[in-house]
Amino acid sequence: MTALRSGSATDVGLVRTVNQDQLLAASPLFAVADGMGGHAAGEVASLTAIEALKAAFDKDRSPAGLVAAAEEANRAVWDRGQTDLELRGMGTTLVAVALVESDGEERLTVISVGDSRVYLLRQGELEQLTTDHSLVQELVDEGQLSEAEADIHPHRHVLTRALGVDQDVTVDEIQILPVRGDRYLLCSDGLPRELSDNQIASVLRRLEQPGEAAKALIAEARARGGNDNITAVVVDVVDDDDQAKAASDALASDTGLVIAREGEKGEDDVEERRGGRVRRAGRTVRNKPPKTRSFTLRVAGFMTALAVLLALAVVAIAWYARGSYFVGVADSQLVIYKGRPGGLLWFQPTVAERTKVSTSAVLASRLSDLHGGKEEATLAKARTYVRNLQNEAQAHEVLSPPSTAPPTTAPPPTTATPPTASSPPAP
Repeated sequence: MTALRSGSATDVGLVRTVNQDQLLAASPLFAVADGMGGHAAGEVASLTAIEALKAAFDKDRSPAGLVAAAEEANRAVWDRGQTDLELRGMGTTLVAVALVESDGEERLTVISVGDSRVYLLRQGELEQLTTDHSLVQELVDEGQLSEAEADIHPHRHVLTRALGVDQDVTVDEIQILPVRGDRYLLCSDGLPRELSDNQIASVLRRLEQPGEAAKALIAEARARGGNDNITAVVVDVVDDDDQAKAASDALASDTGLVIAREGEKGEDDVEERRGGRVRRAGRTVRNKPPKTRSFTLRVAGFMTALAVLLALAVVAIAWYARGSYFVGVADSQLVIYKGRPGGLLWFQPTVAERTKVSTSAVLASRLSDLHGGKEEATLAKARTYVRNLQNEAQAHEVLSPPSTAPPTTAPPPTTATPPTASSPPAP
């Protein structure tokens, strides 16, 4: 039987105050979810997804069962958001790796929704197995952006797919034969945001124990900024029951590398086997329709138009959510944030500038506005608002100086002298 060992770590990072990531390391199922939403909604979304995924997978530990479990997790997050107004609009990413049995042999099934990632380190070489479901990744795929431009694009965190934002979701699926010595990394986007693939690979190569590798990755990401929650789950294949050797022997007697299953001619059912790895052509998405040219052309046109409209809607929401500033309070200091007070959907405000002005330096009557978030159109106007608060407080002190006049002492009471009666004139 295939044997796995794992280690994991998670951290809130250096900027955020709440960890909205959740992880699961319960062999044979491993998962990472990165929640999004205002207040505690992101934390609720990721926890709901992980719990629903595990419960559903325990009932059906097959490749199809894992995909169905992710779909069940999507419905659980969606239903929770619909029944609680404070959680409406929440969502979460999800990646998972599970050891399953398919056609009489054990395989590792990888699923993904969103921009959390799964990597494979094989013979020292690191490969990203999942594709980010993000706006910039689509632009890269279309050739409109380079990888370097995508890394610094202002909308690089706008997702095109996530659990809980709709009643249904498409789940990407990959199946891989387990190979002794392979190392898998599941992580939230807070890790690759700070570390390059080469830096990630260096840590994974250097440390033998998966738990130590996970902790080291978190520490490296914190040291390089820690701008988001960071989560890593490292899974090692320590025994593959000689499945990889059997697959290699079978390939040695094969005349070709591409194999079509008997009775199945569809392009999506072609499998490519190299080095013990099994993957459907491209990155597979379940339940694709059969390819009929006229139907495909119409659907392609419709889907392209729909994708453009959705992308424009996402960009518009992102612009509105991140297109302004507000002045708030953190640790009794005035702070300028970029975004909307309380956030909008999964777009949370971020710190644009920490001022040196304390709440004691402004009028008490202004504090309610500051605690609610005083919105301004630009960073310059937000700075001007802070200066005006200081000037206002200083002017108030000048106009209403404290009384320093010495106390007056009342004069002592005077005693009236009664008039003396005049003597009558002598006769």
